Amino acid sequence: MFQKVLVLCTGNICRSPLAAARLKQVVEDKGRDIEVRSAGLGALVGHPADPNALVVAEARGLDVSGHVAQQLTRDLMLWADLILVMENEQRGYLIEQSPTISGKVLLFGHWVGEEVPDPYREDLEVFEDTMDLIDQAAVEWGKRL
Repeated sequence: MFQKVLVLCTGNICRSPLAAARLKQVVEDKGRDIEVRSAGLGALVGHPADPNALVVAEARGLDVSGHVAQQLTRDLMLWADLILVMENEQRGYLIEQSPTISGKVLLFGHWVGEEVPDPYREDLEVFEDTMDLIDQAAVEWGKRL
């Protein structure tokens, strides 16, 4: 089964930190020992989570205050048993860059049939909607991990 999960988005300051934190919470609540990390395909390296991401995380009992954005590396791709992306375009890009990982790259929203849209530079309401979708998807992944 999966022991190491990598959650990816673009900048690694909005969706992937939120999704990784929520997924980690879900699997820990189930007593599973799964390591969850996040990174970005075009990461704002060294930046903290977006201020609106901090607000929606805190409102849901998640702590992303110590998050520091990191760029996706080949080592991270090899480290992961499962790589979860936010958009089909990101999945296609990863597979094009490294065809050997295609079997372990899926949409974070796979089980809810949705891509997770990027809330970057949007207002708090958009972040809340994004977090609702992330929450649903994380719960569904939690049933399968």
